[in-house]
Amino acid sequence: MTLQRESVLMAALIDWFLDVWDNMPAGKIGRGVLAILLLVLVVSVPLGIYWSLTPAAFEPAVTARDDAAGEQLEPATGYTTVYTLHRLMSTLLDKPGGYISNDRLPPGVWLDNISNWEFGVLVQSRDLARGLRKDFSRSQSQSVENPMLTVTEPQFHFDNNSWWLPSTESQYREGLKALHKYQLALAQSSDGQTQFYARADNLNNWLGDVQTRLGSLSQRLSASVGQKRLNTDLAGDPDAAQSTGTSALQEIKTPWLEIDDVFYEARGSAWALLHILKAIEVDFAPVLEKKNARVSLQQIIRELEATQETVWSPVILNGGGFGLFANHSLVMANYISRANAAIIDLRELLARG
Repeated sequence: MTLQRESVLMAALIDWFLDVWDNMPAGKIGRGVLAILLLVLVVSVPLGIYWSLTPAAFEPAVTARDDAAGEQLEPATGYTTVYTLHRLMSTLLDKPGGYISNDRLPPGVWLDNISNWEFGVLVQSRDLARGLRKDFSRSQSQSVENPMLTVTEPQFHFDNNSWWLPSTESQYREGLKALHKYQLALAQSSDGQTQFYARADNLNNWLGDVQTRLGSLSQRLSASVGQKRLNTDLAGDPDAAQSTGTSALQEIKTPWLEIDDVFYEARGSAWALLHILKAIEVDFAPVLEKKNARVSLQQIIRELEATQETVWSPVILNGGGFGLFANHSLVMANYISRANAAIIDLRELLARG
């Protein structure tokens, strides 16, 4: 059973404060200071619970259309996808408590679950920003990169844990400004310099990154109970080699204190990917229809929606696979693996002529 460490830490600190209070002579200045610290701690508990609530989902097709109407623009191809990326990164910065991963004061410094959720969202956002710069905005390998995206992509890859000079938030907002310029230029550009190419090969390239991300998350989630795995690193190629030797049988187990971290990172990653794929369904509609692949994309979305169901347990349980208690990590791994398998099938459809 994996306890949420912030709750355990807060309870332990309160007990320690109360113990010190009982043993401190009356009338001391230290008692007043301790009372203030205890008050701060008590306020931090409900505030931390509120900050740990994950943001509500949104419908990219509807909100992007409303956003374009507010800007008095007609959404062009790619507008919904770019808007969704902007919305995801804005959510990280503007949700209750703001961006928490780089906090150095309570309650943010204790909130590791929401911090790992933020990282999951951030990884998917970074991958899409790289896909925009590398593929979606370019017609071919020899074409020039979009100057706005050359700012956005590195800014989103800035250290996610920097709290001062410069702060993570300031760098991400610089990236958001450049991304918003690209978003507006898609709908306003009349010279053809700012483009979003909704092609099957571009989509397939980006899905390759998604596939590897989900594969890694699935393995880390499944390792919550510990597994002995055969080494298949060089399988299928008799001439393959690797830099250093490894044993043929490996035992992989996620450390006890990291089980809830991996769970919430996967939950955040799935939340972000869910919205991105809904936007992809809008902007790549002709491609998906031609490849008869829309239903495959919708199935991936359904699997990811299941990852966002309410966790009713106050703790992330880590029971055995067929044990008495549930194992939330294995449940999450199931949905992530099914989504990943569906992505592999979708890539095969897109690769066909």
